Amino acid sequence: MSSNTREEIVAAFDALNTAVSEVVELSFDALTTPERLNLLERLEGEARRLPVSGYELINQIAEQADETELGARLPAALAERLRITRGEATRRVAEAAELGPRRALTGQPLAPLLTATAQAVRTGGIGGAHVQVIRGFLHRMPSGVDVETREKAEAHLARLATQFRPDQVAKLADRLTDCLNPDGNYTDEDRARRRGLTVGKQGPDGMSHLRGWLTPEARATLDAVLAKSAAPGMCNPEDDTPTVDGVAGEEAVRRDTRSTAQRNHDGLNAAMRALLASGELGQHNGLPATIIVTTTLKELESASGTAITGGDTRLPVSDVIRMGRHAHHYLAIFANAKALALYHTRRLASPGQRIVLYAKDRGCTRSGCDVPGYWSEVHHIEKWANTHCTDINTLTLACGSDHPLAEQGWTVRKRTDGITEWIPPPHLDHGQPRTNSYHHPEKLLADEDEDDP
Repeated sequence: MSSNTREEIVAAFDALNTAVSEVVELSFDALTTPERLNLLERLEGEARRLPVSGYELINQIAEQADETELGARLPAALAERLRITRGEATRRVAEAAELGPRRALTGQPLAPLLTATAQAVRTGGIGGAHVQVIRGFLHRMPSGVDVETREKAEAHLARLATQFRPDQVAKLADRLTDCLNPDGNYTDEDRARRRGLTVGKQGPDGMSHLRGWLTPEARATLDAVLAKSAAPGMCNPEDDTPTVDGVAGEEAVRRDTRSTAQRNHDGLNAAMRALLASGELGQHNGLPATIIVTTTLKELESASGTAITGGDTRLPVSDVIRMGRHAHHYLAIFANAKALALYHTRRLASPGQRIVLYAKDRGCTRSGCDVPGYWSEVHHIEKWANTHCTDINTLTLACGSDHPLAEQGWTVRKRTDGITEWIPPPHLDHGQPRTNSYHHPEKLLADEDEDDP
Protein backbone atom coordinates (compact mmCIF):
# COMPACT_ATOMS: atom_id res chain seq x y z
CA MET A 1 0.00 0.00 0.00
CA SER A 2 1.48 3.36 -1.06
CA SER A 3 1.71 6.27 1.33
CA ASN A 4 -0.89 9.01 1.14
CA THR A 5 -0.43 12.73 1.68
CA ARG A 6 -2.05 14.55 4.60
CA GLU A 7 -4.31 16.34 2.15
CA GLU A 8 -5.56 13.05 0.67
CA ILE A 9 -6.23 11.58 4.13
CA VAL A 10 -8.13 14.65 5.33
CA ALA A 11 -10.13 14.80 2.09
CA ALA A 12 -11.12 11.13 2.38
CA PHE A 13 -12.27 11.52 6.00
CA ASP A 14 -14.19 14.69 5.10
CA ALA A 15 -15.91 12.78 2.29
CA LEU A 16 -16.74 9.97 4.74
CA ASN A 17 -18.25 12.46 7.15
CA THR A 18 -20.31 14.04 4.38
CA ALA A 19 -21.55 10.68 3.10
CA VAL A 20 -22.56 9.50 6.57
CA SER A 21 -24.32 12.80 7.25
CA GLU A 22 -26.32 12.40 4.03
CA VAL A 23 -27.26 8.79 4.79
CA VAL A 24 -28.48 9.44 8.35
CA GLU A 25 -30.78 12.19 7.02
CA LEU A 26 -32.47 9.92 4.44
CA SER A 27 -36.08 8.81 4.75
CA PHE A 28 -36.76 5.22 3.67
CA ASP A 29 -40.57 5.42 3.42
CA ALA A 30 -40.54 4.80 -0.35
CA LEU A 31 -38.78 1.42 -0.11
CA THR A 32 -40.16 -2.09 0.01
CA THR A 33 -39.21 -4.62 2.68
CA PRO A 34 -36.74 -6.48 0.40
CA GLU A 35 -35.11 -3.16 -0.48
CA ARG A 36 -34.80 -2.18 3.20
CA LEU A 37 -33.24 -5.55 4.02
CA ASN A 38 -30.78 -5.12 1.16
CA LEU A 39 -29.75 -1.70 2.44
CA LEU A 40 -29.34 -3.04 5.98
CA GLU A 41 -27.01 -5.68 4.61
CA ARG A 42 -24.98 -3.05 2.76
CA LEU A 43 -24.90 -0.84 5.85
CA GLU A 44 -23.64 -3.75 7.98
CA GLY A 45 -20.89 -4.49 5.46
CA GLU A 46 -19.62 -0.90 5.46
CA ALA A 47 -19.75 -0.71 9.26
CA ARG A 48 -17.65 -3.89 9.45
CA ARG A 49 -14.99 -2.38 7.18
CA LEU A 50 -14.46 0.82 9.15
CA PRO A 51 -12.28 -0.74 11.92
CA VAL A 52 -9.62 -1.55 9.28
CA SER A 53 -8.37 2.03 9.27
CA GLY A 54 -8.54 2.06 13.05
CA TYR A 55 -6.21 -0.94 13.22
CA GLU A 56 -3.52 0.87 11.27
CA LEU A 57 -3.92 4.11 13.20
CA ILE A 58 -3.68 2.30 16.54
CA ASN A 59 -0.62 0.30 15.50
CA GLN A 60 1.17 3.40 14.25
CA ILE A 61 0.46 5.24 17.49
CA ALA A 62 1.71 2.21 19.45
CA GLU A 63 4.93 2.19 17.44
CA GLN A 64 5.69 5.90 17.37
CA ALA A 65 4.25 7.48 20.53
CA ASP A 66 5.31 6.97 24.15
CA GLU A 67 3.39 7.52 27.39
CA THR A 68 4.74 11.03 27.79
CA GLU A 69 3.33 12.13 24.45
CA LEU A 70 0.02 10.32 24.99
CA GLY A 71 -0.31 11.32 28.63
CA ALA A 72 -0.98 7.68 29.61
CA ARG A 73 -0.57 4.15 28.36
CA LEU A 74 -2.15 3.61 24.95
CA PRO A 75 -5.39 1.89 26.12
CA ALA A 76 -5.99 4.56 28.76
CA ALA A 77 -5.25 7.35 26.27
CA LEU A 78 -7.65 5.86 23.72
CA ALA A 79 -10.35 5.35 26.35
CA GLU A 80 -10.18 9.00 27.39
CA ARG A 81 -9.92 10.43 23.86
CA LEU A 82 -12.66 8.22 22.32
CA ARG A 83 -14.81 8.14 25.47
CA ILE A 84 -14.92 4.35 25.59
CA THR A 85 -14.23 1.98 28.47
CA ARG A 86 -10.67 0.91 29.19
CA GLY A 87 -11.75 -2.68 28.58
CA GLU A 88 -12.99 -1.77 25.11
CA ALA A 89 -9.82 0.23 24.42
CA THR A 90 -7.65 -2.69 25.52
CA ARG A 91 -9.61 -5.00 23.22
CA ARG A 92 -9.11 -2.67 20.26
CA VAL A 93 -5.37 -2.41 20.87
CA ALA A 94 -5.03 -6.21 21.07
CA GLU A 95 -7.24 -6.68 18.01
CA ALA A 96 -5.23 -4.15 16.02
CA ALA A 97 -2.00 -5.97 16.91
CA GLU A 98 -3.37 -9.16 15.33
CA LEU A 99 -5.46 -7.76 12.46
CA GLY A 100 -3.63 -4.58 11.52
CA PRO A 101 -0.62 -4.15 9.20
CA ARG A 102 2.81 -4.66 10.75
CA ARG A 103 6.38 -3.75 9.95
CA ALA A 104 9.59 -5.71 10.36
CA LEU A 105 12.56 -4.22 12.21
CA THR A 106 13.93 -3.21 8.82
CA GLY A 107 10.71 -1.28 8.06
CA GLN A 108 9.44 -3.83 5.54
CA PRO A 109 5.62 -4.19 5.55
CA LEU A 110 4.31 -7.48 6.97
CA ALA A 111 0.91 -9.12 6.65
CA PRO A 112 -1.35 -9.14 9.75
CA LEU A 113 -0.85 -12.01 12.19
CA LEU A 114 -4.38 -13.24 11.46
CA THR A 115 -4.18 -12.74 7.72
CA ALA A 116 -7.40 -14.43 6.63
CA THR A 117 -9.47 -12.84 9.39
CA ALA A 118 -8.06 -9.39 8.59
CA GLN A 119 -8.95 -9.83 4.91
CA ALA A 120 -12.50 -10.89 5.77
CA VAL A 121 -12.91 -7.74 7.89
CA ARG A 122 -11.50 -5.57 5.11
CA THR A 123 -14.14 -6.87 2.66
CA GLY A 124 -16.96 -6.50 5.20
CA GLY A 125 -17.57 -10.26 5.27
CA ILE A 126 -17.32 -10.57 9.05
CA GLY A 127 -17.91 -8.29 12.03
CA GLY A 128 -16.58 -7.76 15.53
CA ALA A 129 -18.47 -10.69 17.04
CA HIS A 130 -16.98 -13.05 14.44
CA VAL A 131 -13.50 -11.70 15.18
CA GLN A 132 -14.03 -12.28 18.90
CA VAL A 133 -14.93 -15.94 18.27
CA ILE A 134 -11.88 -16.53 16.05
CA ARG A 135 -9.46 -14.83 18.45
CA GLY A 136 -10.94 -16.74 21.38
CA PHE A 137 -10.56 -20.03 19.49
CA LEU A 138 -6.88 -19.33 18.80
CA HIS A 139 -6.29 -18.23 22.38
CA ARG A 140 -7.68 -21.53 23.68
CA MET A 141 -5.78 -23.66 21.17
CA PRO A 142 -3.16 -25.89 22.87
CA SER A 143 0.41 -24.59 22.58
CA GLY A 144 1.46 -27.92 21.05
CA VAL A 145 -0.38 -27.16 17.79
CA ASP A 146 2.19 -26.11 15.17
CA VAL A 147 2.14 -22.74 13.42
CA GLU A 148 1.10 -24.10 10.04
CA THR A 149 -1.90 -25.88 11.52
CA ARG A 150 -2.90 -22.76 13.46
CA GLU A 151 -2.80 -20.68 10.27
CA LYS A 152 -4.92 -23.22 8.37
CA ALA A 153 -7.43 -23.39 11.23
CA GLU A 154 -7.66 -19.58 11.36
CA ALA A 155 -8.21 -19.37 7.59
CA HIS A 156 -10.85 -22.12 7.77
CA LEU A 157 -12.79 -20.32 10.51
CA ALA A 158 -12.51 -16.99 8.68
CA ARG A 159 -14.13 -18.56 5.62
CA LEU A 160 -16.91 -20.09 7.74
CA ALA A 161 -17.47 -16.75 9.45
CA THR A 162 -18.42 -15.15 6.11
CA GLN A 163 -21.26 -17.70 5.82
CA PHE A 164 -22.59 -18.14 9.37
CA ARG A 165 -23.64 -16.11 12.41
CA PRO A 166 -21.12 -15.66 15.27
CA ASP A 167 -22.97 -18.11 17.53
CA GLN A 168 -22.87 -20.72 14.76
CA VAL A 169 -19.18 -20.06 14.16
CA ALA A 170 -18.57 -20.61 17.88
CA LYS A 171 -20.07 -24.10 17.63
CA LEU A 172 -17.99 -24.84 14.54
CA ALA A 173 -14.91 -23.63 16.41
CA ASP A 174 -15.65 -26.09 19.23
CA ARG A 175 -15.83 -28.93 16.70
CA LEU A 176 -12.57 -27.80 15.15
CA THR A 177 -10.98 -27.78 18.62
CA ASP A 178 -12.05 -31.40 19.09
CA CYS A 179 -10.43 -32.31 15.78
CA LEU A 180 -7.16 -30.57 16.60
CA ASN A 181 -7.00 -31.91 20.16
CA PRO A 182 -9.05 -35.14 20.22
CA ASP A 183 -7.45 -36.39 23.45
CA GLY A 184 -8.08 -33.14 25.29
CA ASN A 185 -4.44 -32.79 26.25
CA TYR A 186 -3.63 -29.41 27.76
CA THR A 187 -0.38 -28.36 29.37
CA ASP A 188 0.18 -26.25 32.47
CA GLU A 189 1.10 -23.44 30.10
CA ASP A 190 -2.26 -23.74 28.31
CA ARG A 191 -4.17 -23.60 31.57
CA ALA A 192 -2.07 -20.76 32.98
CA ARG A 193 -2.76 -18.70 29.85
CA ARG A 194 -6.52 -18.94 30.41
CA ARG A 195 -6.59 -18.45 34.19
CA GLY A 196 -8.27 -15.30 35.43
CA LEU A 197 -10.81 -13.85 37.81
CA THR A 198 -12.83 -10.72 37.03
CA VAL A 199 -14.92 -8.78 39.51
CA GLY A 200 -17.60 -6.80 37.68
CA LYS A 201 -18.65 -3.28 38.57
CA GLN A 202 -21.11 -2.74 41.38
CA GLY A 203 -24.75 -2.61 40.45
CA PRO A 204 -27.29 -0.11 41.85
CA ASP A 205 -27.78 -2.41 44.85
CA GLY A 206 -24.04 -2.62 45.51
CA MET A 207 -23.76 -6.23 44.36
CA SER A 208 -20.92 -7.33 42.04
CA HIS A 209 -20.78 -10.09 39.43
CA LEU A 210 -17.86 -12.54 39.60
CA ARG A 211 -16.62 -14.58 36.65
CA GLY A 212 -13.45 -16.31 35.55
CA TRP A 213 -11.50 -19.52 35.10
CA LEU A 214 -9.69 -21.38 37.89
CA THR A 215 -6.64 -23.56 37.39
CA PRO A 216 -6.99 -27.12 38.73
CA GLU A 217 -4.87 -26.13 41.75
CA ALA A 218 -7.03 -23.09 42.51
CA ARG A 219 -10.18 -25.19 42.12
CA ALA A 220 -8.85 -27.86 44.48
CA THR A 221 -7.93 -25.19 47.03
CA LEU A 222 -11.34 -23.55 46.80
CA ASP A 223 -13.06 -26.94 47.17
CA ALA A 224 -11.15 -27.60 50.39
CA VAL A 225 -12.00 -24.18 51.84
CA LEU A 226 -15.70 -24.36 50.96
CA ALA A 227 -16.01 -27.94 52.20
CA LYS A 228 -15.49 -26.50 55.67
CA SER A 229 -16.67 -22.90 55.60
CA ALA A 230 -19.68 -23.46 53.28
CA ALA A 231 -21.02 -26.57 55.00
CA PRO A 232 -24.65 -26.35 56.23
CA GLY A 233 -24.80 -24.31 59.43
CA MET A 234 -21.32 -22.80 59.01
CA CYS A 235 -20.59 -19.05 58.68
CA ASN A 236 -24.29 -18.19 58.53
CA PRO A 237 -24.66 -14.38 58.75
CA GLU A 238 -28.26 -14.82 59.91
CA ASP A 239 -27.08 -16.44 63.16
CA ASP A 240 -26.48 -14.17 66.14
CA THR A 241 -23.13 -15.92 66.63
CA PRO A 242 -22.11 -17.59 63.36
CA THR A 243 -20.16 -20.84 63.65
CA VAL A 244 -16.72 -20.33 62.10
CA ASP A 245 -14.65 -22.88 64.04
CA GLY A 246 -15.28 -26.53 64.77
CA VAL A 247 -18.46 -28.18 63.53
CA ALA A 248 -21.92 -26.59 63.30
CA GLY A 249 -24.43 -27.94 65.79
CA GLU A 250 -27.65 -29.66 64.82
CA GLU A 251 -29.72 -26.57 65.61
CA ALA A 252 -27.51 -24.35 63.40
CA VAL A 253 -27.84 -26.86 60.55
CA ARG A 254 -31.60 -27.15 61.00
CA ARG A 255 -32.29 -23.42 60.73
CA ASP A 256 -29.90 -22.94 57.79
CA THR A 257 -32.18 -22.26 54.81
CA ARG A 258 -29.47 -20.89 52.49
CA SER A 259 -28.93 -22.29 49.00
CA THR A 260 -25.63 -23.92 48.07
CA ALA A 261 -24.64 -20.80 46.15
CA GLN A 262 -25.39 -18.60 49.17
CA ARG A 263 -23.39 -20.87 51.49
CA ASN A 264 -20.47 -20.74 49.03
CA HIS A 265 -20.62 -16.95 49.09
CA ASP A 266 -20.75 -16.74 52.87
CA GLY A 267 -18.02 -19.36 53.28
CA LEU A 268 -15.68 -17.54 50.90
CA ASN A 269 -16.39 -14.21 52.63
CA ALA A 270 -15.60 -15.75 56.03
CA ALA A 271 -12.36 -17.27 54.69
CA MET A 272 -11.21 -13.93 53.26
CA ARG A 273 -12.11 -12.14 56.48
CA ALA A 274 -10.09 -14.67 58.47
CA LEU A 275 -7.12 -14.20 56.15
CA LEU A 276 -7.20 -10.43 56.64
CA ALA A 277 -7.49 -10.83 60.41
CA SER A 278 -4.55 -13.24 60.52
CA GLY A 279 -2.06 -10.56 59.48
CA GLU A 280 -0.32 -13.08 57.21
CA LEU A 281 -0.80 -10.88 54.14
CA GLY A 282 1.78 -8.38 55.37
CA GLN A 283 1.75 -4.80 54.10
CA HIS A 284 0.48 -3.14 50.93
CA ASN A 285 1.75 0.34 50.03
CA GLY A 286 2.99 0.92 53.56
CA LEU A 287 -0.17 -0.22 55.36
CA PRO A 288 -1.20 -3.61 56.73
CA ALA A 289 -3.47 -5.37 54.22
CA THR A 290 -6.88 -4.39 55.55
CA ILE A 291 -10.19 -2.80 54.58
CA ILE A 292 -10.01 1.00 54.78
CA VAL A 293 -13.36 2.79 54.81
CA THR A 294 -14.15 6.49 54.80
CA THR A 295 -17.50 8.03 55.68
CA THR A 296 -18.92 11.12 57.36
CA LEU A 297 -19.93 11.68 60.96
CA LYS A 298 -23.47 12.48 59.81
CA GLU A 299 -23.84 9.10 58.08
CA LEU A 300 -22.42 7.25 61.07
CA GLU A 301 -24.83 8.96 63.47
CA SER A 302 -27.81 8.23 61.22
CA ALA A 303 -26.59 4.68 60.44
CA SER A 304 -27.54 5.27 56.80
CA GLY A 305 -25.90 6.20 53.55
CA THR A 306 -22.89 4.76 51.77
CA ALA A 307 -19.18 4.73 52.62
CA ILE A 308 -16.26 4.32 50.20
CA THR A 309 -13.39 1.84 50.61
CA GLY A 310 -9.82 2.26 49.44
CA GLY A 311 -10.73 -0.03 46.54
CA ASP A 312 -13.53 2.36 45.45
CA THR A 313 -16.20 -0.05 46.63
CA ARG A 314 -19.47 1.41 47.86
CA LEU A 315 -20.30 -0.06 51.26
CA PRO A 316 -23.58 0.54 53.15
CA VAL A 317 -22.95 2.34 56.44
CA SER A 318 -24.85 -0.42 58.20
CA ASP A 319 -22.13 -2.83 57.06
CA VAL A 320 -19.45 -0.33 58.12
CA ILE A 321 -20.88 -0.20 61.64
CA ARG A 322 -21.06 -3.97 61.87
CA MET A 323 -17.51 -4.41 60.57
CA GLY A 324 -16.25 -1.56 62.78
CA ARG A 325 -17.06 -3.42 65.98
CA HIS A 326 -13.84 -5.38 65.54
CA ALA A 327 -11.74 -2.68 63.85
CA HIS A 328 -9.14 -0.12 64.86
CA HIS A 329 -10.54 3.35 64.20
CA TYR A 330 -8.63 6.33 62.80
CA LEU A 331 -9.93 9.92 62.87
CA ALA A 332 -8.83 12.47 60.28
CA ILE A 333 -10.14 16.05 60.38
CA PHE A 334 -10.33 18.21 57.26
CA ALA A 335 -10.68 21.97 56.98
CA ASN A 336 -11.41 23.38 53.51
CA ALA A 337 -10.31 20.08 51.92
CA LYS A 338 -6.97 20.22 53.78
CA ALA A 339 -5.98 17.72 56.45
CA LEU A 340 -4.88 19.17 59.78
CA ALA A 341 -1.68 18.44 61.72
CA LEU A 342 -0.26 15.53 59.75
CA TYR A 343 3.38 16.20 59.00
CA HIS A 344 6.24 13.77 58.72
CA THR A 345 9.99 14.26 58.73
CA ARG A 346 10.73 11.17 56.64
CA ARG A 347 10.47 10.89 52.88
CA LEU A 348 7.97 8.02 52.89
CA ALA A 349 4.39 8.84 53.84
CA SER A 350 3.33 7.53 57.22
CA PRO A 351 0.46 5.03 57.58
CA GLY A 352 -1.70 7.83 58.95
CA GLN A 353 -0.98 10.02 55.94
CA ARG A 354 -1.83 7.21 53.54
CA ILE A 355 -5.14 6.68 55.31
CA VAL A 356 -5.94 10.39 55.00
CA LEU A 357 -5.14 10.28 51.27
CA TYR A 358 -7.49 7.31 50.88
CA ALA A 359 -10.19 9.44 52.47
CA LYS A 360 -9.36 12.67 50.65
CA ASP A 361 -8.30 11.66 47.13
CA ARG A 362 -9.84 8.15 47.09
CA GLY A 363 -7.74 7.24 44.06
CA CYS A 364 -5.38 8.48 41.36
CA THR A 365 -5.84 12.22 40.90
CA ARG A 366 -4.85 12.44 37.22
CA SER A 367 -7.81 13.45 35.08
CA GLY A 368 -9.83 10.52 33.75
CA CYS A 369 -8.03 7.87 35.82
CA ASP A 370 -10.30 5.42 37.68
CA VAL A 371 -7.61 3.52 39.64
CA PRO A 372 -8.68 3.45 43.32
CA GLY A 373 -6.54 4.18 46.36
CA TYR A 374 -5.47 0.61 47.10
CA TRP A 375 -3.59 0.51 43.79
CA SER A 376 -2.21 4.05 43.89
CA GLU A 377 1.10 5.42 45.14
CA VAL A 378 1.87 8.53 47.18
CA HIS A 379 3.35 11.41 45.16
CA HIS A 380 5.25 14.37 46.62
CA ILE A 381 3.99 17.51 44.90
CA GLU A 382 6.94 19.37 46.39
CA LYS A 383 10.09 17.31 45.96
CA TRP A 384 11.47 15.80 49.14
CA ALA A 385 14.98 16.87 48.12
CA ASN A 386 13.84 20.51 48.28
CA THR A 387 11.71 20.47 51.45
CA HIS A 388 12.87 17.47 53.53
CA CYS A 389 9.29 17.42 54.83
CA THR A 390 6.43 15.07 54.02
CA ASP A 391 3.40 17.33 54.53
CA ILE A 392 0.00 15.70 54.05
CA ASN A 393 -1.23 18.85 52.28
CA THR A 394 1.45 18.49 49.59
CA LEU A 395 0.88 14.77 49.01
CA THR A 396 -1.49 13.19 46.52
CA LEU A 397 -2.28 9.79 45.03
CA ALA A 398 -1.14 8.63 41.59
CA CYS A 399 -1.39 5.16 40.07
CA GLY A 400 1.67 3.25 38.91
CA SER A 401 1.05 4.22 35.28
CA ASP A 402 0.51 7.94 35.90
CA HIS A 403 3.06 8.49 38.67
CA PRO A 404 6.03 8.60 36.23
CA LEU A 405 4.27 11.31 34.18
CA ALA A 406 4.91 13.74 37.03
CA GLU A 407 8.61 13.46 36.17
CA GLN A 408 8.09 13.43 32.38
CA GLY A 409 6.81 16.84 31.39
CA TRP A 410 3.66 16.98 33.54
CA THR A 411 3.25 19.41 36.44
CA VAL A 412 1.28 18.46 39.56
CA ARG A 413 0.13 21.15 41.97
CA LYS A 414 -2.44 21.87 44.69
CA ARG A 415 -5.11 24.51 44.23
CA THR A 416 -6.01 26.81 47.11
CA ASP A 417 -9.05 24.62 47.83
CA GLY A 418 -6.82 21.54 48.26
CA ILE A 419 -7.77 19.90 44.94
CA THR A 420 -4.92 18.36 42.94
CA GLU A 421 -4.33 19.66 39.41
CA TRP A 422 -2.33 17.91 36.69
CA ILE A 423 -0.97 20.19 33.95
CA PRO A 424 0.07 18.28 30.80
CA PRO A 425 2.85 19.31 28.41
CA PRO A 426 1.86 22.14 26.02
CA HIS A 427 1.15 19.74 23.11
CA LEU A 428 -1.70 18.14 25.08
CA ASP A 429 -4.75 20.47 25.25
CA HIS A 430 -2.35 23.41 25.19
CA GLY A 431 -1.26 22.58 28.73
CA GLN A 432 -4.65 23.23 30.33
CA PRO A 433 -4.89 22.18 34.03
CA ARG A 434 -6.93 19.06 34.67
CA THR A 435 -8.60 17.70 37.80
CA ASN A 436 -10.16 14.30 38.41
CA SER A 437 -13.75 14.16 39.63
CA TYR A 438 -14.20 10.44 38.93
CA HIS A 439 -13.69 9.42 42.57
CA HIS A 440 -15.98 12.21 43.86
CA PRO A 441 -19.30 11.94 41.98
CA GLU A 442 -21.08 13.66 44.87
CA LYS A 443 -19.23 16.87 43.98
CA LEU A 444 -20.56 16.74 40.43
CA LEU A 445 -24.09 16.31 41.75
CA ALA A 446 -23.58 19.22 44.13
CA ASP A 447 -22.40 21.45 41.28
CA GLU A 448 -25.43 20.50 39.20
CA ASP A 449 -27.76 21.31 42.08
CA GLU A 450 -26.12 24.71 42.54
CA ASP A 451 -26.70 25.51 38.86
CA ASP A 452 -30.41 24.76 39.10
CA PRO A 453 -32.65 27.83 39.22
